Amino acid sequence: MSLGTVFVSELVGTAILLLFGCGVVANVALNKTKGFNGGFLLVNFGWAIGVFAGVYVAYQSGAHINPAVTLGILASGADEYAPGVDVDMASTLVYLSAQFLGAFLGGVFAWAAYKKHFDETTEPEPLLGVFSTGPAIRNTLWNTVTEVIGTFALVFVILLFGETPSGLGPLAAALLVLGIGNSLGGPTGYAINPARDLGPRVAHAVLPIPHKGGSDWGYSWIPVVGPIIGGVLAGVTANAFIS
Repeated sequence: MSLGTVFVSELVGTAILLLFGCGVVANVALNKTKGFNGGFLLVNFGWAIGVFAGVYVAYQSGAHINPAVTLGILASGADEYAPGVDVDMASTLVYLSAQFLGAFLGGVFAWAAYKKHFDETTEPEPLLGVFSTGPAIRNTLWNTVTEVIGTFALVFVILLFGETPSGLGPLAAALLVLGIGNSLGGPTGYAINPARDLGPRVAHAVLPIPHKGGSDWGYSWIPVVGPIIGGVLAGVTANAFIS
């Protein structure tokens, strides 16, 4: 498989994930939508369906759609990211760049879908919340710990899925993310994906959204660093567990 195919697969799959994910948050958080105040459970289901769709779309590249998954596979000592895609520096950079760009584009498309509702919402918090995560109680250490634990659970189980006879299917991945959201999503909004948070946060910063306020860059490193640590730890642990 060419790295060009990998790039397109991961870009489009991640964009679909973020379109559904940012879209469901917009539906719940923005003024005058049909789903306004639909609640956290609706958000979790929307993200899960986004994973389901994104995994289907990105099947050619192994459907990582998350840098934490890519780095977890790297840390596990695997030889291939997907059939015909060797684990090396070039392929790693292709996966990561496609995921971040796809996440940015997904956030932009969600904004376009809800453009008039963004215009009708004057509070900056829900506007930022459509694009990025934020803590319920701000604490640098414990917010990072939450993201490490949630991402470890995601990547560790995904790697073990790959060892089962049925492999990792879209429904299994979707249900896993739904479970993480319901069980571990309360403290930080469960980024568990560096691209999922950083790409749309950049979109929030550059899009012409009235009343949007700042993009909370002081917090932005936590949903990037925490998931990277969790993904790498999961890869190392899965390697020992499987061996």
